[in-house]
Amino acid sequence: MSQIDRYAVFGSPIKHSKSPRIHKLFAEQTQQVMEYGTELVAAEQFATAVKEFFANGGRGLNCTVPLKELAWAYADLRTERAELAKAVNTLALQDDGRILGDNTDGIGLVIDLQNNHGIVLRQKQVLILGAGGASRGIILPIMEQAPQSITIANRTVAKALTLAGDFSHKLKINACGYGDLKGHSFDLILNATSASLSDELPPLSPGLLAERGSCYDLAYANKATAFVSWAREQQASKSLDGLGMLVEQAAEAFYLWRGIRPATAPVIEMLEAERSM
Repeated sequence: MSQIDRYAVFGSPIKHSKSPRIHKLFAEQTQQVMEYGTELVAAEQFATAVKEFFANGGRGLNCTVPLKELAWAYADLRTERAELAKAVNTLALQDDGRILGDNTDGIGLVIDLQNNHGIVLRQKQVLILGAGGASRGIILPIMEQAPQSITIANRTVAKALTLAGDFSHKLKINACGYGDLKGHSFDLILNATSASLSDELPPLSPGLLAERGSCYDLAYANKATAFVSWAREQQASKSLDGLGMLVEQAAEAFYLWRGIRPATAPVIEMLEAERSM
């Protein structure tokens, strides 16, 4: 009897993760024989836990907070988007035994914006709030859609300048503090800060959103986040959170592991229906 291919998500905390449910639905839909579980893994246990997982028949891993930078360091080889993000959320065992690291967050965001919500990025002015790991992971896929401009705003301007500089060989990125945004407007505002996790809002001024502009919070919750509520007050054309991004980045990881792309729409619809109950 052949062994079932094993996959898992590592993180701390991890109990809340929707990834097992999402990948179970993907596997059923595509008739893939596999199992996907969760493992509570602290940062100091990471390297040992990953080594044991792959030694015991594991085929691929997802890594969430606070393990993405450690996964980047662990990988034997990395995709370009992972290299620039300096963070990895997907590890995949290769035929030669090496571990490939990828970051599927940014492409998951772009697919959700463009395919699921019809928000075109080409020639648009994009504002990214925050200069942490979440921002770093989405910049290259956004760049590849040829926006007119990208601006990073952060409480600590030096951090925004450093992040912008890391991508300057690809495209000039504007960097500033929140107070410097006054007088400017943007077609798309992306909240990549952790503020929504504590139901808080970055220090945003009214008038930042261009007419018919859209807002997207990379975080998601069962009720509107503070940023989504702010976007509605600004009369955003679309006020979205990151549930679709979660499913789309998972689909990209699934494709990397299994070589088949699952349909994401029915999974997103199911999760949306459940959280509105």
